[in-house]
Amino acid sequence: MDFAALAVFRTVAREQSVTRAAELLGRVPSNVTTRIQQIEEAVGVPLFLRERKGMMLTAAGRTYLDYAERILNLADEAVQAVNPAGPAGVLRIGSMECTVASRLPVPLARFNERWPEVTIDLSTGPTRYLIDSLFAHRVDCALIAVPSGEWWLGPHDLDKTPVFREDLVLVLPHGHPEVRCAQDLKPKSLAAFAPGCTYRMLAEEWLTGFGMVKGRFAVQEVRSYHAMFACTTAGSCFSIMPRTVLDLLRLTGAVEEKALMRVDTYLACRPGFSTPAFNEFRDMLAGFSDIKAEADAYSK
Repeated sequence: MDFAALAVFRTVAREQSVTRAAELLGRVPSNVTTRIQQIEEAVGVPLFLRERKGMMLTAAGRTYLDYAERILNLADEAVQAVNPAGPAGVLRIGSMECTVASRLPVPLARFNERWPEVTIDLSTGPTRYLIDSLFAHRVDCALIAVPSGEWWLGPHDLDKTPVFREDLVLVLPHGHPEVRCAQDLKPKSLAAFAPGCTYRMLAEEWLTGFGMVKGRFAVQEVRSYHAMFACTTAGSCFSIMPRTVLDLLRLTGAVEEKALMRVDTYLACRPGFSTPAFNEFRDMLAGFSDIKAEADAYSK
């Protein structure tokens, strides 16, 4: 199986359409269809369900896509490693939602201005998912929050550079009385992301340590900070988020807040990972790092 065929398969899987994939690849649809048929003949099982709404992956297709992504990403990484003339190719960055919203817009704009030859492939997810993506070679690096204690990483080993320091705050509906203990919380639901989110885990640990008996609160899972904020302003939930994100959302509603803790955000990669594009991105982020700025100020 050649790389070109895998690239065709990946594009069809992402677009769920032969026509759209052909447009992106600069091929005619019949050529794309033929390549997909050849791949399915080679592996011996159907990889797509041909439905009226598009090309949907079968269970085997989803498994095959995971391996195709790894192979193509490793091939691109290999080219950059053996020909490090300068930043080029694709840099696959994974990040928590909060970091994308409040920290990355300016650094990414500066990076693109300086290194236009590099294509940024940006994806988001909770920390646990991002760590898994690193070791599955779906991303090259990731901005994650890891609590103290390497046990949270499980069997994984990562190279990590602290970049940002976030102040986590308890966000409460407007007019909520001061919270001195867990029983003071009027809403009994925590608006949070799905399991695997560091901030959710810290919120649950904080609630337990703060005196709320386990089981006395529910978790309302949401998919965005906007939804989390909306649930809180509506009075049905409380939430915990970085103050940098809360500052971006304040224009859409009034809330109360209580400072909780500080958590560092790390730029993580697989041990020993190094490409010109990644090295330049790491150096670019260092220029925006409030952790580095605090350390430099302290050393003076």
